[in-house]
Amino acid sequence: MTEFAYTARNLQGERVTGSVSAGSEREVVSILSSQSLFPVDVSAEKVSSGLQFTRRVSGQVMAINYGQLASLMRSGVPLLRSLGVLREQSSNKTLQHVLDEVYHRVEEGATLGEAMARFPRVFSELAVNMVRAGGEGGFLEEALDRVAKFTEQYEDLKSRTTGALAYPVFLMVVGTTVVAVLIVFFVPKFATIFDNLREQGELPVMTDWLLWFSESVRNWWVLILAGLIVSLVLLRARVATEAGRRISDLIKIRLPMIGGIFLNLAVARFCRVLGTMLHNGVPILKSLEVSRDAAGNRVLAEAIEDASENISGGQALAAPLRASGYFPLAVVEMISVAEESNTLDRVLVEIADGLELRTERRLDLFVRLLEPIMLLVLAAIVLFVVMALLLPVIKMSATV
Repeated sequence: MTEFAYTARNLQGERVTGSVSAGSEREVVSILSSQSLFPVDVSAEKVSSGLQFTRRVSGQVMAINYGQLASLMRSGVPLLRSLGVLREQSSNKTLQHVLDEVYHRVEEGATLGEAMARFPRVFSELAVNMVRAGGEGGFLEEALDRVAKFTEQYEDLKSRTTGALAYPVFLMVVGTTVVAVLIVFFVPKFATIFDNLREQGELPVMTDWLLWFSESVRNWWVLILAGLIVSLVLLRARVATEAGRRISDLIKIRLPMIGGIFLNLAVARFCRVLGTMLHNGVPILKSLEVSRDAAGNRVLAEAIEDASENISGGQALAAPLRASGYFPLAVVEMISVAEESNTLDRVLVEIADGLELRTERRLDLFVRLLEPIMLLVLAAIVLFVVMALLLPVIKMSATV
């Protein structure tokens, strides 16, 4: 979503200015028309560098703030006063600054979702879309509660995964260091010893390749390091684009072993958000629009967008989802049956619960398998180095 500044005139001919978050200028015109405003000028609003480079705030802190805001509003405290309370009690300077900006934006007439959209490094896309939908559908408190639970679940999953990966990462770092020391400092000492065998053409291929690799790393390590850094920077810039994000999301769901984990998590997010919004009476097309962005995967979002077009043409939801090939068959069948029995909102939440549970189990299994796999890989590399150095020695001993 982009922030657009607009100048318009109302039915009385008075000049009205403001800003709105939308995907395009055409969408801005549509939003203004629905508010009986006639746009005179619409332009993308430049975001100040201070907002652009806002520091991130931890998910746990954000989950607590979403929950507190929901509790205050449920108790009858107005939105502006609730934001003021959170701003005053926040001990995080970055969040305090952000809440202050959000407070002033809402005070000027912007919706909470529009104000939050200005800080993508603090408020996730899911949070912004859920809050925007909650504001439009009249269930803002429940939307904030849901966002708090989503954020807390995500942070819990991330912390458990990080803890489980600590030992494999330690193994990788230690193993990589050992192999690097062997190749850079230990292997070159054998180069002069094996010169005679190389001249006679009897040096094993694996030994010759190891010596060449060791010499290349020692002589060109600066260029290799610079090349890696430049490649990472270019890759990151590419992924930041819309086309690059789509390719990245496609690769994620097609990776061996873990592709299914990424896919199931995205489908679960989509089902939970869609089910929640349908339960609160939001029309299905609007619910699909929000849940599409909440999925967090561009490939899935395209499939859901196609489904929206089919639904607007009078078709069911299950058929286009099945045709996309990205939604598990069991999920599609459950959606199909739920549509027939008019229990889609409840079944979608149940699907999300089941997918998240199975995904957590698969993730735990993957992490457990990762440790022995890394040990085997490191052992294979060390074995290769040892064999490459021992084979010439054995051949020289046999010759003597």
